[in-house]
Amino acid sequence: MQTRFENFANFTNTYFLNRVEAQGVVFNQEADWSESRFGQLANFAGANFRRDVRFRNVIFFDRARFSQAQFQAAVLLQGSEFRAAANFGQASFQQMVNASRGQWRGTADFAQTRWQERALFNSASFDGALFLTEASFEKFISFRQAQFKQPVNLRGATILDQIDFGDAGFAATAYLNVADLQFSAEKATILGNPGELGRVLSVPSLQGNETLLRNLVRNFRLQEQILDANWVEYTRERLHLKQLRQRLVGINLNTASIEQLQRVGFSTTQAIALVQKRQQQSLRSLNDLLKIAEIDLATYVKVRDRVVAEPATTLLSWLGDGWQWLKVLLLLSLSRYGTSFWLIFGVGLVGLAYFGVVFWAVDRVRRFYPKAIVPRLDEAVWMLAGAGAIALLGVSAILRTAEAPWLTLVCIGLLAVPVPTVLLMVLYQRGRYHDLMTVSYFVEDGSLRQFRLLIGRLPVIPKFPLFRDRYTPILWERRWNWLNYLDFSLNNLLKFGFNDIRLRDQHMPGLVTALAWYEWTLGLLYLALLLWTLSRTIPGLNLLIYFK
Repeated sequence: MQTRFENFANFTNTYFLNRVEAQGVVFNQEADWSESRFGQLANFAGANFRRDVRFRNVIFFDRARFSQAQFQAAVLLQGSEFRAAANFGQASFQQMVNASRGQWRGTADFAQTRWQERALFNSASFDGALFLTEASFEKFISFRQAQFKQPVNLRGATILDQIDFGDAGFAATAYLNVADLQFSAEKATILGNPGELGRVLSVPSLQGNETLLRNLVRNFRLQEQILDANWVEYTRERLHLKQLRQRLVGINLNTASIEQLQRVGFSTTQAIALVQKRQQQSLRSLNDLLKIAEIDLATYVKVRDRVVAEPATTLLSWLGDGWQWLKVLLLLSLSRYGTSFWLIFGVGLVGLAYFGVVFWAVDRVRRFYPKAIVPRLDEAVWMLAGAGAIALLGVSAILRTAEAPWLTLVCIGLLAVPVPTVLLMVLYQRGRYHDLMTVSYFVEDGSLRQFRLLIGRLPVIPKFPLFRDRYTPILWERRWNWLNYLDFSLNNLLKFGFNDIRLRDQHMPGLVTALAWYEWTLGLLYLALLLWTLSRTIPGLNLLIYFK
């Protein structure tokens, strides 16, 4: 302890069977510990390595402590093995560090370290958690082909150059905690495998991380890693949804009574102290709770998901938050916020099949007495089988791509089921008593049969006699007649189809027309969401998205 080595220190191939206490040791020249073995604690806390130091292929069987150590020259940890916890907290690395192929069996703690030159952890293996909390990286740091089995904590770290996770492997329990990361997309870069790195980035809350998430999106878009940028935006909107839900149902710390604060998890003493604090100054964020002496970290963790710190809200602002919450929920459920084409495509298939059956039932099941107007059994079997097959494909796509597939199906049901159900109930309750009862409500343009884009098409033909000569009723008695209803639903929902099929303009129940217009309106919204998703997922079309 406190020893000064004035010349070269050679400890190669040395076996230390007992503890090594080397706090505050100063190495004025090079120090070589290659191939050494430390059987017990190796404590180099506060040591000063002024020249190159080599720990090549060293094995630390017990804990290794290098906290507050200063490495003023190059550090070689290549191939070393740390079988217990390794603590480099608050250490300073002024020259290059090479820790490639290192094996870190326990926790690797590099919290509050400063890296002034390059650092290489290529092909390293981290079995325990890696802490880089509040670390500062001024130059390039590489984790290429590294393997992580536990989380990597970059909370509060500063990246000024480039950090590379190319070809790195992350176990199911591993992720990158980048909360409060100091990072600018114009000056620094985060690299990784396209489509993989964005999925392992983790941010626990939106508050305080809005700028970070925008910078991450910009970083990935500048590198044309569209999937990663979309995943970060998806993560941001999930946090936004969580924040909106808390604002809607959470207890407001600035307005809650002492009884409400106690029910949410505060003790009586803590609730009284919180009320006294807000009388002096309103709480601006949940972090202000930790500034109250009576409230400890355990209480903060217990209540943070059930409370908010907002100004007093009005009914109008609460309704605005509710509408915003519903909008974000639908975008996340139906398209993963514009990041999953197969999800939105599956939603479209389910809607296509559902409305095809609805319009087939409206047109073919008209009455049972005095003279029944119903479809034949074989037609019903073909219709239900065809629509069921399409719906099954859509549900399969949803189950594979949606994070919460049942929530997606519930959202589809809320949009597609209530209004048509009410219209059909009223329609069948009233009955139908009009002319042309034995003629289909649907007519097709017989002058042209081809694949068409029908974005500007309306669901009802114009009230002009010459148009009636072009449009003829679809044929009920044909075996393939059920395809016409799916084609009409395709025209209405996706705005393209093979035949221009519309509703006739004579002797037409208004409820049936309202049903067609309802699907047409949903089709406009669906088409906008589909095009938005395509522009964010297909290379080239993503140029439609502006940097924020």
